[in-house]
Amino acid sequence: MIRAFCLLLLLTAASAHAVTLDQLQQRFASQPVIRANFEQVRTIAGMSQPLVSRGQLIIAQQQGLWWHQATPFAMTLILDDKRMVQSMSGQPPQVITADSNPQMFQFNHLLRALFQADEKVLRENFDLDFHDRGNNSWQLSLTPKAAPLNKIFNRIDLQGAAFLNGITLDDKQGDKTVITLSDTRTEPQQLTDEERARFAPAQ
Repeated sequence: MIRAFCLLLLLTAASAHAVTLDQLQQRFASQPVIRANFEQVRTIAGMSQPLVSRGQLIIAQQQGLWWHQATPFAMTLILDDKRMVQSMSGQPPQVITADSNPQMFQFNHLLRALFQADEKVLRENFDLDFHDRGNNSWQLSLTPKAAPLNKIFNRIDLQGAAFLNGITLDDKQGDKTVITLSDTRTEPQQLTDEERARFAPAQ
């Protein structure tokens, strides 16, 4: 499931002028909370049918990422600056920190750079190929330069217009993951009490 999170570069509306990566980063930074639905289709080499999952996500600048898979089974992942917590029904939460797994925690920081369209960090870790495709649409292709990402992915492609709407992950195992985001929302601009509780530390 971790691969899926190299994925989520949600951005605010583009103007009628040519889109640049710097503009996308600035627009993302101007939105404190973004919510969306997702559908993830993973095609695995050797399997006749793809694996399909659906759910909801929240990206909050102060709290991090909340990713909830509703089908085919419930799974929740929380990612912030200090920890990654994965929870499944009937099982105790799995918590990863910098002390317990330094390599994975470093990987998680790279994921946060993707979420924030942090151009500086992206250029340190990826070869970037950004295109303004006209009509407010854009595409960003990321080719990893170094471990751990270059051990996992051949390339990550992101496409969007007013928001990110498509992510394709091509990995080293010959598998392909396509994530489609829909119903992206930026209101309310602050987390509700119920949403804030989702980011509470695992007990």
